[in-house]
Amino acid sequence: MRHIISLLLENESGALSRVSGLFSARGYNIESLTVAPTDDPSLSRMTIVTSGSEEIIEQITKQLNKLIDVVRLIDLTPYRHIEREMMMVKVKVAESGDREEAKRLTDIFRGSIIDVSQETYVIELTGHGSKLDSFLEALQGFPVMEVVRSGVMGIARGEVALHL
Repeated sequence: MRHIISLLLENESGALSRVSGLFSARGYNIESLTVAPTDDPSLSRMTIVTSGSEEIIEQITKQLNKLIDVVRLIDLTPYRHIEREMMMVKVKVAESGDREEAKRLTDIFRGSIIDVSQETYVIELTGHGSKLDSFLEALQGFPVMEVVRSGVMGIARGEVALHL
């Protein structure tokens, strides 16, 4: 089963490598990983998407909690939560008909064209991973030059929160 694990960890060099090292040392796969500083400059928030049985996820969370850098941890999966990804796609749009079609698709998926050149558009899109996948499928008629995805970010709805 797919799980989204969010954790607060000390914003220090080596913290990310210790977390990822824990996964690789035990043969667990990380499907997605995002990390950035929080409003507290001494802390970073990391979101890890991984898959496994309940026993494996329990092992992962126990091992993560043992790491000195980890301050707090929550598995968002059992809670109502929101998850989002960001994607940037560079497509070739040499002809005017291509430009109009790319703009129409971008509007349908509520994206933005963030860069325009004579032959390319860079399109930004945010949403659930399935929405981003659907957009890529809709772009099949266009030469896609490059795709960059952020990975999953998640936050619990309501009163559940990851904080100190």
